[in-house]
Amino acid sequence: MINHFCKHPLWECNDRLVRVAQGLEPADLVIRHARLVDVCTHEVLDDTDIAVASGRVAYVGMNGHTADHCIGENTKVVDATGLFASPGFMDGHIHVESAMVGVSEYARAVVPHGTTGIFTDPHEVANVCGLEGVKVMFDDAKRTPLKAMVTIPSCVPAATGVEDTGSKIDAADIRETMGWDNVVALGEMMNFPGILGGEAGVQDEVRETLKADRCVTGHYAVPEQDRGLNAYIAAGISNCHESFTVDDVLAKLRLGMYVLLRQGSAWQNLPVYLPPLIEAGVDMRHCLFCSDDNHPHTLVAEGHMDRVLRTAVALGLDPVTAIQIATINAADCYGLASDMGSISPGKCADIVLLDNLVDFDAKKVFIDGNLVAENGRPLFDVEPFEWPEWMTHTINLGADITPETFEIPVDRPDGTARVRTIVLEPGDAITKDRILDVPVRNGRLVADPANDILKICVFDRHHGAAGTHSHGFITGFGIHGALAQTVAHDAHNLLVVGDNDADMALAATTLAECGGGEVTVEDGHVLALVKLPVAGLMSTGRVEEVADEVSACEVAWKRLGSKMPSPFMMMGVMSLACVPEIRITNRGYVNCVTFQMEDLLAE
Repeated sequence: MINHFCKHPLWECNDRLVRVAQGLEPADLVIRHARLVDVCTHEVLDDTDIAVASGRVAYVGMNGHTADHCIGENTKVVDATGLFASPGFMDGHIHVESAMVGVSEYARAVVPHGTTGIFTDPHEVANVCGLEGVKVMFDDAKRTPLKAMVTIPSCVPAATGVEDTGSKIDAADIRETMGWDNVVALGEMMNFPGILGGEAGVQDEVRETLKADRCVTGHYAVPEQDRGLNAYIAAGISNCHESFTVDDVLAKLRLGMYVLLRQGSAWQNLPVYLPPLIEAGVDMRHCLFCSDDNHPHTLVAEGHMDRVLRTAVALGLDPVTAIQIATINAADCYGLASDMGSISPGKCADIVLLDNLVDFDAKKVFIDGNLVAENGRPLFDVEPFEWPEWMTHTINLGADITPETFEIPVDRPDGTARVRTIVLEPGDAITKDRILDVPVRNGRLVADPANDILKICVFDRHHGAAGTHSHGFITGFGIHGALAQTVAHDAHNLLVVGDNDADMALAATTLAECGGGEVTVEDGHVLALVKLPVAGLMSTGRVEEVADEVSACEVAWKRLGSKMPSPFMMMGVMSLACVPEIRITNRGYVNCVTFQMEDLLAE
């Protein structure tokens, strides 16, 4: 596969690298006296020199050999005495839109933390604005040094026949996108029932990807580890980030899959399965790290892949192994190891100079041999991106929302009714399907905040008057008031949770008026608002500003009574109709085991 993410393809500059390595021509950059983290041999090599030319490594001097012969009059020399030189970190699976900013702002946030490449699935913007929206999003990405490698969305919609999205992607679209320069894989194949059932359209998407010699990324979110998992992998799906137990991880590794070990803002799986995985002593060459979804305040306050590495090492993982997982393993998985993932001759000079291998503090970050960040600050900047108007006006409800919109009539006497309810636990993307007693008042089902039983409603925001909306109940948020957001995976319809109809209506109308985002309401007052006018998913502001707005929301969540980490991120997957056990879309409850619609009333 031709790599379009390097400054120069190897065939274009290999003759120069040959000359530089032999001292026949000076290098552009020489890094002196570094402690090289050699991910090829799992070693740390003291007093190593690295010479760079044309954006690639030309020479690595070790065992007493130096790069003196590569230094000329105009060579930039960096003294790295006492610093560790690591390959640049890569996030194996990420949705940039979850950070609520475009890719250029995302780059400003993550590159100073040592991230030089991301494998990003833009299925959020694709569900709202289609492939044209994806193109625009990555026009923004081209303005920064970050290597934004696209895994083109496979499931738009995420599951067929159970929700309404703003767009649709099929096998013909996949065939076209496999020719795009920035596409390296097919995005997460969430429709695993379609794969197992031989659904033609889904299988065709996989076939078009394989024909283009790209890999297919996975999303196998059920604990089944026998026939179904074997069949899913046999279809050509080579990696998966949806593992919840060490048994899930081991089953996939043993069948030859790459497993992405996840640690994001809300989905914090490493503490669950990494310690027993270490204890099992298995080879981790098929493990990658990924963050999947990060809120902006996580990136600004805690970091990106350096944060994941810190967590992994604190959980007992050897630091060199951790760096292998974040570098060469990712490159291997995506077929890019001939160009990326290690500091070795011929490879792209994506290099991070680290203070230590405990907190992974990046002192200098080089991408293609260019210094792009230093001491936690980016050395590049971008002007605000000019988003097209059709991407900033995407809320189309077709009708006004009032408190009466949230009433749920029921043919029952006052008392209680047996109602299907979504049950969630903090930090866990898996929900439970439970039947609970919900109060009936004046012929209507009402919330029961004393028992943490709240209403949850989803409105189609793409199709105007032709759209539908649904009602349900959820427990686990523990709030008084209302939360609403247009970040609602994967259709990104308008999602509202609350304990009273008036606050829910105010939350919904507030987002409709500002073009989308996230809002917290209590007793008729808007406590916090994050405006996300770009597709209802992303801000036009700086990532630091958005992080402050999200932090204000966190304060508001606590005021409402929530003890949940990242409640908006947890809330955002309550409409994701491909993760067990039950979700709610604009069409109603979806059983995410059988993929059938379920009634609200259980009687």
